[in-house]
Amino acid sequence: MLAAIAISQSATDPLSGLVLGDILKPEPRPGWSTVRVVSSSLNMHDLWTLRGVGHPPERLPIVLGCDAAGYDEDGNEVLVHPVIADPDAGLGDETLDPGRALLSEQHHGAFAEYLAVPTRNLIPKPSWLTFDEAACLPVAWGTAYRMLFTRAGIRAGDRVLVQGAGGGVASAAIKLAVAAGAVVYATSRSEDKRRQAESWGARKAVPTGERLPERVDVVIETVGEATWSHSTKSLRPGGTIVVAGATSGKNPPADLGRIFYLQQRLLGSTGCTRSELVSLLKLMDATGLRPVIDRTLPLDEIHKGFQLMIDGRLTGKLVIHPPAPHEQGAPR
Repeated sequence: MLAAIAISQSATDPLSGLVLGDILKPEPRPGWSTVRVVSSSLNMHDLWTLRGVGHPPERLPIVLGCDAAGYDEDGNEVLVHPVIADPDAGLGDETLDPGRALLSEQHHGAFAEYLAVPTRNLIPKPSWLTFDEAACLPVAWGTAYRMLFTRAGIRAGDRVLVQGAGGGVASAAIKLAVAAGAVVYATSRSEDKRRQAESWGARKAVPTGERLPERVDVVIETVGEATWSHSTKSLRPGGTIVVAGATSGKNPPADLGRIFYLQQRLLGSTGCTRSELVSLLKLMDATGLRPVIDRTLPLDEIHKGFQLMIDGRLTGKLVIHPPAPHEQGAPR
């Protein structure tokens, strides 16, 4: 089967380690299911793997791709919860299992025609979601859902700042927070992305680092060093910053004086549980929310997709389509 494989890592030329090649279709094993992938989506995690961030080189080669939607062996439409872990080892929360792994970290990922995952990780795809929409949800939207509702516990009327409006997690956080009745502010260096954030319901989107009209209760932070100072200064006394990424750098000045004097809370957040992903689907059904899809590409153009992400030219998600079995010349 055709797959996009990370074979090496480079901080300066990450795409040099990404190849398209044929690998064996996964074999069935007890407790696992094989999914024929219809749609998958690109995440920053895939780029970090190619850059050698958080992924040891001894785990290469590995098929990339954390998100997938498709058909199980019985022809059922499914989406894949991408956290492969034991909930019991995390005291009921699989994201807290010390041995957890996101799809493509220890097991081959979703940029392929077929994917093998624990059967527990399969969730029935609702009929009101397309495969493309479903493939955008597990990592970006699941992460945003956990940040907002599980970690920050936002309520209607809360003021929420989302840093970096163009990213997959950020775009999801804006739409989810608006749907929950929050007043949302967003930042971006791009005027187009600021306009887009306001079209999704943000009360105001400002250039990165610009002062907000008011202090906020919650900051959704995935950018890191470039926005950290703005995040702490924009937060009210007793407010909460939830961090789920650091795309611009992970070691900003902490400003501990401000944090302890204003009693600000800093919370980490990683991925989502299976039950949170199911709850996200229920919220989307109730509100009509759908993910923002920038564009779709066939698997054999995945290098182009990565370059768009590197260049910051995406707003929302980029969906990848592996070749379908009936396509002429497609490997079986």
